[in-house]
Amino acid sequence: MATRRSFALALLAATAMGGLAPSPAAAQGELVLYCSVQEEWCRPMAQAFERATGIKVAMTRKSSGETYAQIKAEAANPRGDVWWGGTGDPHLQAAEENLTEPYKSAKLGELLPWAVKQAEQSGFKTVGIYAGALGFSFNKEQIARKKLPEPKCWADLAKPEYKDEVQVADPNSSGTAYTKVATLIQLFGEDKAFELMKAMHKNINQYTKSGAAPARAAATGESLIGITFLHDAVTQAVSGAPVQIVAPCEGTGYEIGSMSIIKGAKNMENAKKFYDFALTPEAQRIALSAKSYQVPSNKASEVPKESPNLSEIKLIDYNFAKYGSSAERTRILQKWDAEVRNAPRR
Repeated sequence: MATRRSFALALLAATAMGGLAPSPAAAQGELVLYCSVQEEWCRPMAQAFERATGIKVAMTRKSSGETYAQIKAEAANPRGDVWWGGTGDPHLQAAEENLTEPYKSAKLGELLPWAVKQAEQSGFKTVGIYAGALGFSFNKEQIARKKLPEPKCWADLAKPEYKDEVQVADPNSSGTAYTKVATLIQLFGEDKAFELMKAMHKNINQYTKSGAAPARAAATGESLIGITFLHDAVTQAVSGAPVQIVAPCEGTGYEIGSMSIIKGAKNMENAKKFYDFALTPEAQRIALSAKSYQVPSNKASEVPKESPNLSEIKLIDYNFAKYGSSAERTRILQKWDAEVRNAPRR
């Protein structure tokens, strides 16, 4: 395991806002957008692009795994044009399976190195648009009321005192949850990671579709602990929820949220316009109004002051190429279904 301090410092270098918003345009056709961030961010992003270009956007919001499955199912007759947001692993798998289109945006030179690397290793079929670290949060009021110890590590989440107290998404539908599975494998080795996940399974009260849902559950007290990306927990804390945010003691993985143009897109020129737009500081600034606290990819984009300080988190050297490959991702999900999801709870 290796830390990613240089990566984290590069992320945090994006501090300045700049540029002028594009002026509104007359109607210029349409765009079908598949969005894999929160609904609260998807809608204003689509609306801002409409205002800037006059292009009418039809937007659908689904989790990363669900969107990947939809794009694959529609490959013979693509309905979507752009897939925006969600963890990079399924974007890389889609690139490998020739489900997405290469495009070198003129904005590439404005991006931080980790975002450009994501583009390069995919043959420019995807690009990094934000980054965020994985972890969990717990409800401080509930943990005090139940007189339970505060969890600090991944291993803590397998302890019997947290039975039925942990919520996480299903890695088949959620890129967040797949990142968790791949992170634990890289931290502990595959055998020990699956033993840990089987032990944690006894404590899981629900496998959600959405990766961000467990953060909301911890915030409301529906669940004591929610495993998510840390920025999703920050969103709840900023809104006043009594949550404690935890970067696990053993170390943790991270995501490079990505964007891809769908192969065979019927509105290809408009897809390229959206792609370029989404990489600008103006577009990335929309995250702030949506209370989304990822680290943006454009060097000139403002990093929200509430965002987790990635230089202070023990980040692993996450192997995106391996865990984003079609064969490895398919194998791991099948193994998780067989050994974890279907394991007994008692």
